[in-house]
Amino acid sequence: MKKNKKYGLAALAAAIGISILILFLSGTDQIFLQPESKLIQIPTSNFPTATYDRTYGTINASFGLSVLGSSDAPVTIIAFGDYQCSGCKDWFKNILPEIEEKLIETEKANLVFIDAKPVGKDSLKAAEAAYCAEKQGKYWEYNRFLFENQQEVDNGWANVDSLKGYANNLGLDMDSFVSCLDSGKYEKKVKFNSFESTKNGITKIPAFIILDSEGRHHIIRGSASYPVFEKIIESFIEEP
Repeated sequence: MKKNKKYGLAALAAAIGISILILFLSGTDQIFLQPESKLIQIPTSNFPTATYDRTYGTINASFGLSVLGSSDAPVTIIAFGDYQCSGCKDWFKNILPEIEEKLIETEKANLVFIDAKPVGKDSLKAAEAAYCAEKQGKYWEYNRFLFENQQEVDNGWANVDSLKGYANNLGLDMDSFVSCLDSGKYEKKVKFNSFESTKNGITKIPAFIILDSEGRHHIIRGSASYPVFEKIIESFIEEP
């Protein structure tokens, strides 16, 4: 009787474990478990292959999918933010234009944006919408539109209906965009980006990692003015 009870408890424990794993898998394609303090990653087919070889820790610049500027630029700025983050809005509206004019258009640097630390419940869907716009080659147009029209957190400006309206304003193919957004195609990618950002020390936004293909990098936590970016990028270019 004791032997049967022992096997019964073992079977119950196994069933619970399998149920938990199934529950996790139904919500995300990238699962992080830590038996014996070892990190196990279950890969997903939804994430891009890292073809743009500029990395910091486990973050690759290709996570951003769309590069602003020339992919041949010697330096990359990875901007971490959220479309409902007011500090991110200020940086994108007031600092980025000068960086774009003097560093990106001159092919000294390029920029990618990685979603990190969602501010509100509508943040994830807003990030998904930008990736759906990217499918039609309009990622940066949509990115700018969101920051330019940012309002109070979760007041409806970034809900699903509003996000679809913005796509229509930008002239996107609405059947394709709506299908993409409603399907949740990029939900797991956005969550993955946020997880990886936190795992690599990006706990406040905006934040920036400036890096090159040689592995040199500089981290800026919080917003920073144009001269800060210029000084760092020029130092990377000048170094042999």
